Amino acid sequence: MNGPEQTTEPTRRRRRGPAVLLFALAGAAAGLGGFTFFFAQGASYLKDNPKICMNCHIMRSHFDDWNRASHKAVAVCNDCHTPPGFLGHWTVKGINGFNHGKAFTTGDFHEPIRIRPLNKRVLLDNCRRCHEPVIERMRTNSRGEEADCSRCHRNAGH
Repeated sequence: MNGPEQTTEPTRRRRRGPAVLLFALAGAAAGLGGFTFFFAQGASYLKDNPKICMNCHIMRSHFDDWNRASHKAVAVCNDCHTPPGFLGHWTVKGINGFNHGKAFTTGDFHEPIRIRPLNKRVLLDNCRRCHEPVIERMRTNSRGEEADCSRCHRNAGH
Protein backbone atom coordinates (compact mmCIF):
# COMPACT_ATOMS: atom_id res chain seq x y z
CA MET A 1 0.00 0.00 0.00
CA ASN A 2 1.34 3.42 -0.92
CA GLY A 3 1.42 5.95 1.94
CA PRO A 4 1.04 9.72 1.59
CA GLU A 5 4.84 10.15 1.34
CA GLN A 6 5.21 7.68 -1.48
CA THR A 7 4.68 8.72 -5.08
CA THR A 8 5.05 6.74 -8.21
CA GLU A 9 7.79 7.42 -10.76
CA PRO A 10 5.45 8.82 -13.49
CA THR A 11 4.00 11.30 -10.96
CA ARG A 12 7.51 12.58 -10.08
CA ARG A 13 8.34 13.07 -13.75
CA ARG A 14 5.16 15.08 -14.33
CA ARG A 15 6.02 17.39 -11.42
CA ARG A 16 9.55 17.98 -12.72
CA GLY A 17 8.46 18.67 -16.29
CA PRO A 18 7.21 22.25 -15.79
CA ALA A 19 10.25 23.14 -13.64
CA VAL A 20 12.69 21.81 -16.25
CA LEU A 21 10.85 23.70 -18.98
CA LEU A 22 10.85 26.89 -16.89
CA PHE A 23 14.60 26.62 -16.21
CA ALA A 24 15.30 25.90 -19.88
CA LEU A 25 13.32 28.95 -20.98
CA ALA A 26 15.00 31.14 -18.35
CA GLY A 27 18.42 29.86 -19.46
CA ALA A 28 17.63 30.54 -23.11
CA ALA A 29 16.40 34.06 -22.29
CA ALA A 30 19.50 34.78 -20.19
CA GLY A 31 21.78 33.42 -22.92
CA LEU A 32 20.06 35.41 -25.65
CA GLY A 33 20.02 38.52 -23.47
CA GLY A 34 23.73 38.12 -22.64
CA PHE A 35 24.64 37.60 -26.29
CA THR A 36 22.60 40.65 -27.34
CA PHE A 37 24.12 42.79 -24.55
CA PHE A 38 27.64 41.75 -25.65
CA PHE A 39 26.98 42.08 -29.40
CA ALA A 40 25.30 45.50 -28.98
CA GLN A 41 28.16 46.72 -26.75
CA GLY A 42 25.71 47.13 -23.87
CA ALA A 43 28.38 47.94 -21.30
CA SER A 44 29.34 51.05 -23.30
CA TYR A 45 25.91 52.54 -22.51
CA LEU A 46 26.87 52.68 -18.83
CA LYS A 47 29.33 55.45 -19.70
CA ASP A 48 28.76 59.10 -20.59
CA ASN A 49 30.56 59.28 -23.94
CA PRO A 50 28.47 60.81 -26.78
CA LYS A 51 30.16 58.55 -29.36
CA ILE A 52 28.31 55.63 -27.77
CA CYS A 53 25.06 56.97 -29.20
CA MET A 54 26.45 56.24 -32.66
CA ASN A 55 26.33 52.50 -31.93
CA CYS A 56 22.95 52.84 -33.64
CA HIS A 57 23.17 54.10 -37.22
CA ILE A 58 20.00 56.13 -36.80
CA MET A 59 21.79 58.40 -34.30
CA ARG A 60 24.71 59.32 -36.59
CA SER A 61 23.14 62.55 -37.89
CA HIS A 62 22.17 63.60 -34.36
CA PHE A 63 25.75 63.06 -33.17
CA ASP A 64 27.14 65.01 -36.14
CA ASP A 65 24.72 67.87 -35.51
CA TRP A 66 25.58 67.96 -31.79
CA ASN A 67 29.29 67.90 -32.69
CA ARG A 68 28.81 71.18 -34.61
CA ALA A 69 26.36 72.82 -32.17
CA SER A 70 27.07 75.24 -29.34
CA HIS A 71 25.85 72.74 -26.73
CA LYS A 72 28.89 70.55 -27.39
CA ALA A 73 30.94 72.91 -25.22
CA VAL A 74 28.63 72.53 -22.21
CA ALA A 75 26.61 69.29 -22.46
CA VAL A 76 26.78 65.68 -23.57
CA CYS A 77 23.78 63.53 -24.53
CA ASN A 78 22.99 62.42 -20.99
CA ASP A 79 22.98 66.00 -19.69
CA CYS A 80 19.91 66.72 -21.82
CA HIS A 81 18.31 63.29 -22.24
CA THR A 82 18.43 61.96 -18.66
CA PRO A 83 17.25 63.63 -15.47
CA PRO A 84 19.74 64.81 -12.85
CA GLY A 85 20.23 62.59 -9.82
CA PHE A 86 21.26 58.96 -9.52
CA LEU A 87 17.82 57.31 -9.42
CA GLY A 88 16.20 59.35 -12.21
CA HIS A 89 19.28 59.11 -14.42
CA TRP A 90 19.55 55.32 -14.22
CA THR A 91 15.80 54.72 -14.36
CA VAL A 92 15.42 56.67 -17.62
CA LYS A 93 18.61 55.14 -18.99
CA GLY A 94 17.27 51.65 -18.21
CA ILE A 95 13.86 52.34 -19.75
CA ASN A 96 15.44 53.82 -22.86
CA GLY A 97 18.00 51.03 -23.09
CA PHE A 98 15.26 48.41 -23.04
CA ASN A 99 13.11 50.32 -25.55
CA HIS A 100 16.03 51.03 -27.89
CA GLY A 101 17.24 47.42 -27.72
CA LYS A 102 13.76 46.11 -28.48
CA ALA A 103 13.20 48.60 -31.30
CA PHE A 104 16.51 48.01 -33.05
CA THR A 105 16.44 44.24 -32.52
CA THR A 106 12.97 43.94 -34.05
CA GLY A 107 13.44 46.77 -36.57
CA ASP A 108 10.26 48.37 -35.24
CA PHE A 109 11.19 52.06 -35.09
CA HIS A 110 10.32 55.21 -36.98
CA GLU A 111 12.83 57.02 -39.19
CA PRO A 112 13.50 59.78 -38.48
CA ILE A 113 13.52 58.86 -34.82
CA ARG A 114 10.81 60.53 -32.72
CA ILE A 115 10.97 61.57 -29.11
CA ARG A 116 8.52 59.85 -26.74
CA PRO A 117 6.51 61.75 -24.11
CA LEU A 118 8.71 60.66 -21.16
CA ASN A 119 11.87 61.68 -22.96
CA LYS A 120 10.38 64.98 -24.09
CA ARG A 121 9.45 65.77 -20.49
CA VAL A 122 13.01 65.00 -19.35
CA LEU A 123 14.47 67.09 -22.16
CA LEU A 124 12.25 70.12 -21.49
CA ASP A 125 12.90 69.93 -17.74
CA ASN A 126 16.64 69.96 -18.45
CA CYS A 127 16.31 72.89 -20.88
CA ARG A 128 14.46 74.88 -18.26
CA ARG A 129 16.88 73.94 -15.49
CA CYS A 130 19.98 75.00 -17.43
CA HIS A 131 18.44 78.10 -19.00
CA GLU A 132 16.41 79.25 -15.98
CA PRO A 133 17.97 82.72 -15.71
CA VAL A 134 17.16 83.49 -19.34
CA ILE A 135 13.69 82.00 -19.57
CA GLU A 136 12.19 82.90 -16.22
CA ARG A 137 9.57 85.15 -17.86
CA MET A 138 8.91 82.69 -20.71
CA ARG A 139 7.76 79.68 -18.69
CA THR A 140 4.25 79.94 -20.08
CA ASN A 141 2.95 80.86 -23.51
CA SER A 142 0.35 83.52 -24.30
CA ARG A 143 -2.48 81.07 -23.44
CA GLY A 144 -1.01 80.39 -19.98
CA GLU A 145 0.18 76.89 -21.00
CA GLU A 146 3.62 75.60 -20.10
CA ALA A 147 6.04 76.65 -22.84
CA ASP A 148 7.48 73.97 -25.14
CA CYS A 149 11.10 75.02 -25.78
CA SER A 150 11.49 72.44 -28.54
CA ARG A 151 8.73 74.05 -30.60
CA CYS A 152 11.01 76.99 -31.52
CA HIS A 153 14.38 75.44 -30.72
CA ARG A 154 13.88 72.07 -32.41
CA ASN A 155 17.56 71.68 -33.40
CA ALA A 156 19.17 73.59 -30.53
CA GLY A 157 21.12 70.70 -29.01
CA HIS A 158 21.90 68.84 -32.21
